Amino acid sequence: MIFVTVGHQTPFDRLVRLVDLWAGERGRKDLFAQIGEGSYRPAHFPSQAFLSPAEFDARMQGCSAVVAHAGTGTIIKALLLGKPLLVLPRLAAQGETRSDHQWGTARHFAASGRILMAEYEDELPGLMDGLETFRPSGSLGTQASPELIRRIRAFVEEGK
Repeated sequence: MIFVTVGHQTPFDRLVRLVDLWAGERGRKDLFAQIGEGSYRPAHFPSQAFLSPAEFDARMQGCSAVVAHAGTGTIIKALLLGKPLLVLPRLAAQGETRSDHQWGTARHFAASGRILMAEYEDELPGLMDGLETFRPSGSLGTQASPELIRRIRAFVEEGK
């Protein structure tokens, strides 16, 4: 099952519509989407506006892959669980967010080989076709890297 999530803050009808079109063209019904308060309702798979934290965790743990906006929380959760993740960053120009901050986040994780990123709508179907076989190039650990710890320690020591 592919889990699609747009987060809880703002709708992302563009992503839901694109995934719904892909599912219809491929005859896929093994998706579930958390769609927020958007106006678009998928025709080819079930959806729900919001999920409780426990429901969200269960969907994340039980899915074969995740398609999402490029929210940091969603990216980190998918990486910690080792789930293949495809993101489509929200665009400020389309009123999906206040700034294009998701582009930087998505590019960082995509450049490291940890996630797939669709920069443009027409890239999404091809990336979705290979999503479930994508393997992230490493997972996130549950502790900070030694380099980060060293830098924080140096910063704190400078302030004394």
